[in-house]
Amino acid sequence: MSALPQEAGSYPADGRPPENGQYGVLPVERLREMAGIDLFKGIMKGELPGAPIAKVMNMWIHEAEPGRVVFGGRPERLHYNPIGSVHGGFAGTMLDSAMSCAVQSMLPKGMGYTTLEYKISLVRAITDQIGAVYAEGRTIQVGNRVGTAEGRIVDANGKIYATGTTTCLIFPI
Repeated sequence: MSALPQEAGSYPADGRPPENGQYGVLPVERLREMAGIDLFKGIMKGELPGAPIAKVMNMWIHEAEPGRVVFGGRPERLHYNPIGSVHGGFAGTMLDSAMSCAVQSMLPKGMGYTTLEYKISLVRAITDQIGAVYAEGRTIQVGNRVGTAEGRIVDANGKIYATGTTTCLIFPI
């Protein structure tokens, strides 16, 4: 995986989801009218609902620009597995979201995507003691039918907790 440029300590340690957080699913007709990046900008401004999974995961869109999306997340005890750390699915969900949304951020109106596959490597345990973590997804290549992206999860100090890659299928909606 290539190095993703990120300055250590550039994310807030006390990151939290927006206070006005509404969650829901947009109708396909509405999605069809928006470029991918417009969806994320609307969610961040509170004009559009966030994904219901974001509420469950205690995560939010922290930054979004074409080709790059960052999700913040605050791991809690409810995300723990029975062996005393945050379940690997927390990292998987955050990375799947950031990487696939990076692909979506490059799509024009009328186009959608679905994740075909993703791979993650868990570098160190995530606990509820580390504060907010940030999953940054960056596109590698987005074509007419397939998009690829890479990502990583870091804490506020830039310490890496997980890395990943994804392949997404792109199609008209």
